[in-house]
Amino acid sequence: MALDWSWFTDSSFIADYIFGMILESALFYIIIVVLGFVWMYLTPSIETMKTLSIDWMALVFLRNVVLTILIVGTWYFFLYMKKTQSTEFKYNQKWPQENKSSTFLFKSQTLDSIFWTFASGVPIWTLYETLMLWLYSSGRIPWIDPTVHPIWFILLIFLTPVIHEIHFYFAHRLTHVKFLYKWVHYLHHRYINPEPWSGIAMHPVEHIIYFSGIFLFALIPSHPLHMMFIAMRLGLAPSQGHTGFDKIVTGKDSMVEIGIYNHYLHHKYFECNYGELTSPLDKWFGSFHDGTKKTHEKLFKVNKTA
Repeated sequence: MALDWSWFTDSSFIADYIFGMILESALFYIIIVVLGFVWMYLTPSIETMKTLSIDWMALVFLRNVVLTILIVGTWYFFLYMKKTQSTEFKYNQKWPQENKSSTFLFKSQTLDSIFWTFASGVPIWTLYETLMLWLYSSGRIPWIDPTVHPIWFILLIFLTPVIHEIHFYFAHRLTHVKFLYKWVHYLHHRYINPEPWSGIAMHPVEHIIYFSGIFLFALIPSHPLHMMFIAMRLGLAPSQGHTGFDKIVTGKDSMVEIGIYNHYLHHKYFECNYGELTSPLDKWFGSFHDGTKKTHEKLFKVNKTA
């Protein structure tokens, strides 16, 4: 596959990319604050984690459940229960709750999403995270001391989103391979009108692939905070990417763009926008869709003859 470098001279894409980076920066610092609190007060001691035990692993699972309910539940409560801005800036004007389809468990997209999130998503996230915490605490993988290597410690914090985006892009493309899509990834793509709970509502096999980015830090000299950073991004950030809204109204004349149109188009057209808005990988590999008719015709004409 030939790489497409034309994006480099595309001013609209550069503008979108810069906007994405600004948005990413805001989310970055929010996650860092939450991460610091979680590490200090909601993670077992190093001594405890030296030995694998269902007791402390269950506590981490409970912590992740609570974080998921707080973060994803907040998005859902205000946008889909209270409907604080009705359908203003909503991509699909229909509400998922109105779709009582047998396609979903309990004939409810929301309940179906919640089921897969907590029956598979959070458990696999927790399993990977706790295994990594055990490997760090028991000395089986390198654990850098931020007082000895402060520059690398800080640099890796900023590199973690990049590592996440690269892994996500290729893991996502993998699940679009015909066999995996038919038996695994199809489950997530039933949510053509996504909502916050759709974020990590996936088939268990896809969760195994999706959360595997956590194990990359077993190969990189790092601190548990770096690993937990990518784990929290993987577990919590997708709720924003699946809100289904382009902007969040914050006041009478104020609003915040949340930059998810890129991923909404993926749920609408499937074979495009495998990565994040802040990553140029879709542009490089010819899978970028900006929502225009011109791009749509070009993209799917190429796909049909590929």
